[in-house]
Order: sequence, then C-alpha cells, then structure tokens
Amino acid sequence: MTPAPSPAAQYLAAQQAAFRAEGPVPASVRQQRLQGVIDMLLKHTDALCAAMGEDFGGRPSVFSLMNDILGSLASLKHARDHLAGWMGDDARPSVAPFDNFGATAWVRYQPKGVVGIIGTWNAPVFTLLSPLASALAAGNRAVLKPSEVAPRTAEVLAAAVRACLDPAVVAVVTGDAAVAADFSAQPWNHLVFTGSTAVGRKVMEAAARNLVPVTLELGGKSPVLIGRSADIRNAAERIAVGKSLNSGQLCVAPDTVWVHRTQLEALIAALQEFYGGLYPDLATNADVTPVINPHHFARVESYVADAGARGARVAMAGDWPSAEGAGRRKMPLRLVVNPSAESEIARHEIFGPAMVLRTFEHMAEAVEALNQGERPLALYYFGQDAAEQQWVLDHTLSGGVSVNDVTMHPALHDAPFGGVGASGMGHYHGREGFLEFSHQRSVYSAGTHDPRREWGMLPPYTPAFEQMLRSALTP
Repeated sequence: MTPAPSPAAQYLAAQQAAFRAEGPVPASVRQQRLQGVIDMLLKHTDALCAAMGEDFGGRPSVFSLMNDILGSLASLKHARDHLAGWMGDDARPSVAPFDNFGATAWVRYQPKGVVGIIGTWNAPVFTLLSPLASALAAGNRAVLKPSEVAPRTAEVLAAAVRACLDPAVVAVVTGDAAVAADFSAQPWNHLVFTGSTAVGRKVMEAAARNLVPVTLELGGKSPVLIGRSADIRNAAERIAVGKSLNSGQLCVAPDTVWVHRTQLEALIAALQEFYGGLYPDLATNADVTPVINPHHFARVESYVADAGARGARVAMAGDWPSAEGAGRRKMPLRLVVNPSAESEIARHEIFGPAMVLRTFEHMAEAVEALNQGERPLALYYFGQDAAEQQWVLDHTLSGGVSVNDVTMHPALHDAPFGGVGASGMGHYHGREGFLEFSHQRSVYSAGTHDPRREWGMLPPYTPAFEQMLRSALTP
C-alpha cells in the first residue's frame, strides 16, 4: 500500500495547483496577502510572546516583541509598501543590429511558485516571517516549518495561521526532526533554511535531489576587530549590549573579539562593568533570557570548561544565580582569553553567553587568522582610523558588516541580509529579497523586419559573410 503523502507534500501540491490556476499575481493581491500576515501578527502578538517565553523558560516578552514581532512587522511592511516598484519589467539593450529594426528586450520578474521556509528556535517567529515577506512580495505561496526546539511557539503560530490565512497561500507544518527532513526533501520551487551550518549541509543535500534552489541563513564565529583608534569603553558597551541580546543566542552575536594586547585588560574590565550593569542580579532578573534548554546549557558550559582545562584564562561578567533554583538556565557572560586552537570554543560557534577574546600586535595578524577560517555571517569593526577601516573591509569577506557597533546591519530592511560560504547563501530583505524569490526571465521581441537573408547571413554561407564575422574579431 502506498503511504499517504506527508502534510508538507499535501500543502505543496495544493499550493502548486492554486499557483498554476491563478496566473499572474498583481501588486494589489501581493499587498493584501502581506497585510493578512501583518494583521495575523498584530492579533496574536501577546500569545506568540507568551509562547516564546514558555519555550525559553522565561525569555523576556520585551525582547520577543522587539526582535520577533516588530522585526517581522518591519520586513512585512517594507515589502508591502515597496513591492509595486520592484515588479515592473526591466528594459535591456537588444541584439545588434536587430535593434535598429525595432527588436527590444527586457527582464520580467515572475514568482517561482511555492516556497518552503524552515525557521530556527532562537528567533522562532522572525526566521519564518521575515523571509516570508520577500516570498509573498515576489508573488509566491509558502509553507512554513517552525523549529521543534520551540514547540509552544510552533503550536501558537500554526493555530494563528490556520485561523487567519488561506492555506492555499500560507500554511504551517509542525513536527520533529523527521518532519523537517521530509520537508527538506519536497520538490519546492525554492527552499529557505535558517540554522546551523551542519544542518544546512543536510538541507542543501536533500534539496539538490530535486534541483531545488536554496537560501541558507547559517552562522559562524562572527568576529569583532577593535582597532587601536577605538574608544575601548564605547566598544565594550556596544559589544556587551549586542552579546546580551537573547543571551548570545543569535546568529549574528559577536563570537570572537580581537584587541591589541595593550588594551586587553581595559576591555575585560569594561565588559565586566557594562554587562554587569545591564544585569546586576541574574537569578531573579526578568530581562535575562535563559539558555533555551539543558542540552545547550551543557554545551556552552562544556566549551568554557574545555578551554579552561587547556590553560585558557576565563573571566566572568555578572555573577552566577545565587537564589537556589531561581536562575534555572541563566548564565553570566564568560570571557575566554586566548584559548588554544584545538579547544571546543575556538572551533565551534558559541551561540550562548560566552565570548572569546584574542590579542594581536598588528591588525593584519587578526585579519590573516580570520581569513584562514570559514567566512562568517557578520563582521564588526571598531575604530576611528578611516584607512584601517577601509583596509579591513577590503581584506575580509562576511555576510554583512557593522562599523562601531554590533548586530545592527540585519535591521537594514532595504539592504540584503545573508551569508557567504559556510555562513550561507542567498538573501532576503529589500529588493534583493524580492529578486531572490523571483524568476528573472529574459524576453526578446523581434522587430518588424529581419535583414539576415538580404545581408547574406543565412545558408548557403558566403565568403563575404565569413569575412564580415572575422572583422568582428577585435581586441
């Protein structure tokens, strides 16, 4: 007996049939669909924030509101308000000499069809709805797969989508890793995945079996380069604020900070001061996001312990929870100074409240070390030396950059957000996101007269035609 199609396969088939039946998707329909998602999000804001709080065991609702709800709304509204200007045909030069006889050419931007979107647990609403904004703006339909690591959020979002949206346009599939594997194996017209590099490879492998184009938003050890011209206290405060967001559980969180050896102690002291000032009491502080679950808590702990056992210095910013049981999975920020290259914390993305500090004598040493590793999703530079800043930008490659701050460039809604190499491929946000989910279709339209026969350009070919071709062989 043939097994019944999975929910993902059923939604995909239904949406593809609806897509084929619909034909062209005008701007007004795309805007209505985006508005429908906006309205759904506004209606279910409190329920979604409460669900994210439950999944994290106490994530501040203010952070969920700021990061996932308002972040998603910004992407959806920007797409709604600008898509009409992105949709028009793009005129291109035609083929000479036929352009002299009225031949024209243009690029037409058409939706691909049905987009599968797999989100991740650290931003369980944003990593679904922000790429959805680009997909709907391009005229597509979509099926979402929330992370099973945040099951309550997945459940609430699925219920909200069922109540507010047409399943032939936007649907949600929930379930465990096996469901995610099945989801990745479907013949989508485009597949988006946000998560780890290791899982991203598996998703890309599954998509390749159906030749499905992918957008992968991964991560990496996003570095901070602090030039000697930087204000150390200002840099420390901005790094502390950025690292504290979601307790470092963000794909663009600063991971490794490079600083001149003479400024190391000042940086450590300032990080301890500012991080401790943000969270003077850890155990009962409602503003601290816990580590998502015991597995990830133990993972971050093991990274720090391994580095210490190998001889690295470990400093702490903020105190351990003192009220027994009250802190649950809340952690202070640990600063691991110059760990060995073999240590776990040096080899893996930390994704939690710990950070590596490394020293250099010359900025070129730090850049050389970075370039020997995988290309990160984010890179951060602090300094007032314009020449050094330009040199760093010229000699590094990352998904995006923030200068004299951290974690800010993903908030640019009219600029592409994405990775490069091991940190991902493809983009969403802005017009680049619209293009990512559009088929860019070249169109040639012939003029009223074809001169090829009278010019001797058709068989039987003549020596004169060959000579004309050879005359075009110019440097």
